[in-house]
Amino acid sequence: MITLIWCLFIAALLPYIAKIPVAYAMNKLDGYDNSHPREQQSRLTGFGARALAAHQNAFESLLIFAPAVLLAIATQNIGENIVLLSIVHVCARVLYNILYLMNIGTLRSLVWFVATISSFTIIWQCIP
Repeated sequence: MITLIWCLFIAALLPYIAKIPVAYAMNKLDGYDNSHPREQQSRLTGFGARALAAHQNAFESLLIFAPAVLLAIATQNIGENIVLLSIVHVCARVLYNILYLMNIGTLRSLVWFVATISSFTIIWQCIP
């Protein structure tokens, strides 16, 4: 179970880690505007726009993964398959962000699919 909790912790951190390249891009764009950051983010292009999209998608992914892991823990379905799927999800999400920043779209989409299917498979395996 400890591995599931660590995976959940890392997945919860990923959106905030993904904010670092966004802040970097915003800083390069007339300095970081802390008074109106969303307005400034709407003007990002290229790397900055991809970093923002990766940051936002990390939150979206967490909305599926976190309940899946919590369901597995609550139903005591914490076997090897669930643990492996959790690790796959976290690894895929890290790779997803890297591929997004590098502008490698097709492989990024494939990795997104792997992470998403991993989360839904965790839920599926909790159904009696």
